[in-house]
Amino acid sequence: MRVLVSGATGFVGKRVVQDLLAAGHTVFAGSREGKPVLGATPLRLDVTDPLSAQAAVKAAQPEAVVHLVGIIREKGTQTFERVHHQGTKNLLEAARELRPRWLQMSALGAREGTSSGYFTSKAQAEGWVKTSGLEYTIFQPSLIFGEGDDFFGKVLKNLVSVGPLVPVIGNGLFPFRPVWVGDVSRCFVAALEKPESSGKTYQVTGPKEYTFKELLTLELAALGRRKPLVHVPLWAMNLAVPLMQILPNPPITKDQYAMLLDGNSGDPDPARDAFGLQMERLEDWLPRILGVSRSSMGGRISG
Repeated sequence: MRVLVSGATGFVGKRVVQDLLAAGHTVFAGSREGKPVLGATPLRLDVTDPLSAQAAVKAAQPEAVVHLVGIIREKGTQTFERVHHQGTKNLLEAARELRPRWLQMSALGAREGTSSGYFTSKAQAEGWVKTSGLEYTIFQPSLIFGEGDDFFGKVLKNLVSVGPLVPVIGNGLFPFRPVWVGDVSRCFVAALEKPESSGKTYQVTGPKEYTFKELLTLELAALGRRKPLVHVPLWAMNLAVPLMQILPNPPITKDQYAMLLDGNSGDPDPARDAFGLQMERLEDWLPRILGVSRSSMGGRISG
């Protein structure tokens, strides 16, 4: 099958391209720079530009589109509205005439009427997909982990590494159910062979739920460090986060703060059963993500 992947050079995109090629598909890897990805055909694809979307679709002539483009922080003209909402609309309109199978990367928690622009724009993108007339499947993953991920490999690592104390927002009990990037990729690849998944939306979560405080503790343990965790009251965070936005690169944006307070957990069973997911555990991957040898940690981290 000829498959056009948007966001192909990203963390999830690279894995999806790899797995699609292994499954025997002809893959066109779309990215703003048109960079090569593995054995796929590279294409320049800026979903915020309707003409770029049209050119990429014309070149790929896809039988399926895997739409992965997404941003976590807004920067300049790269806003949630422009990338997630308008970008999805542009690519859908470019591809509609070919009527490809459409696989959409959304987000767990995507909905309108929330204070998170990220969640709102993801929900609006879902709306375009659902009314497109195409055969679609929507995936809503929780935090995605794996080698090269930004959250566990950078954000959380920096949070527990800088300073003598580790800050915990509020009571730290916000729930998360992180999912392995290989399981997320498996959803997209397997869905192409499962027409019964058409018209459905799947939450994609891992086998175990953690609180935010537990994630911090796991990160410390994986790095072999011992530091006290200090709870920061929500009233203090509510005052501090808006003030942080005057910084050129705030440690946490207002949108990220809203998403954190919302938590990110869901039922893993429907996606696991439908697509045969491996359900890898975060504990077993943290040493590799952080570049820590198992022997230096005295073996596997216990759950």
